[in-house]
Amino acid sequence: MIDRLGVRVSYACAVIWWSICTALTAGATGPYSIFALRLALGIGEAGSYPSNAKVAAVWFPKGERGIAAGIFDSGSRAGSALSLPLVALLIAWLGWKLAFVAAGGLGLIWVFVWLALYHDPDKHRSLPANELATLKAAQPCSATAPPGAWRELLRRRTVWGMMLGFFCANFVFYFFATWFPSYLVSAHGFSLKELGLIGMIPGLVAIPAAWLGGWTSDRLYQKGWSLTAARKSCLVGGLLLSSVIGLSAFTTQTWLCITFLSLSFGGIAFTGANIWSLPADIAPSPDLVATLSGLQNSAANIAGIVIASFTGLMVSLTHGSFIIPLCATGIFGLLGALSYLFIVGPIAPLELSETLCVPAAHPVRS
Repeated sequence: MIDRLGVRVSYACAVIWWSICTALTAGATGPYSIFALRLALGIGEAGSYPSNAKVAAVWFPKGERGIAAGIFDSGSRAGSALSLPLVALLIAWLGWKLAFVAAGGLGLIWVFVWLALYHDPDKHRSLPANELATLKAAQPCSATAPPGAWRELLRRRTVWGMMLGFFCANFVFYFFATWFPSYLVSAHGFSLKELGLIGMIPGLVAIPAAWLGGWTSDRLYQKGWSLTAARKSCLVGGLLLSSVIGLSAFTTQTWLCITFLSLSFGGIAFTGANIWSLPADIAPSPDLVATLSGLQNSAANIAGIVIASFTGLMVSLTHGSFIIPLCATGIFGLLGALSYLFIVGPIAPLELSETLCVPAAHPVRS
């Protein structure tokens, strides 16, 4: 939908959808209605990161996409960090229902700002002609992709490597998105107040780590490294760092545990900036950037389902122990690093088959 309808309209519709679903959760009456509303939330939320990747693709050349991805990816880290104290405060002050209403209201406010400010480069009135030409020159040679071209992406080893690598990265991320608060309360005896204050440290570490990850790969590329070496060194390095989450299972000292968790979350954020640079770097056409983003994101979010269920089952079977889930999460960090290193091929636009390739009508050269 994003590639067909455009990012401006699609992103606004996605945020309206998930904001309404978030606010309606306040009226949930039981587990089934909560499940249905959270499922609907996920349908809308799926449009977020593919839209972000599309914006980075059309607005930034190769040497700047990493930092662009790092900036937008850091928004989710900031949200996860700030939500702990803010939501804890809202629940204590207004109750849990109004916390959902407030979160949904923020999304609707964002929509008005987005529609007022965002336009694609070719529709942006104040963009100089030379900058527009530079941005168009940075796009893949194939300006359009025919219907069905997305199927060809699923025949490429690099795309499957991206999907597997992101699955592993999200396996680590979703521990923080789902079980992290419960782990601090259960294993380390955190109160709600401590959870809101100390629990936000990993998220705060992840914000500059996302910027650093994008900046580092861009800087390496600008220094003469190949795009493959620049992106892969950051992808692999960040995932290797994220695997230290397994060490947090073997310490009872709170400060050391938070240190390991912060390094792990920072490593995932460092990696994430480069993960979201890949669709723009690898898509054979601008018309397939969001499509490729959606493919890797759908595979990655399966990890959210797996770790939520797996962790709950293991904690139940081991009478409250998080050792097995944390060690398994660390192993997936290592597997993700291997996937980007050995399965993903050169970081360059994939070539469509000759029967699918539609050349640009008016190629722009810098």
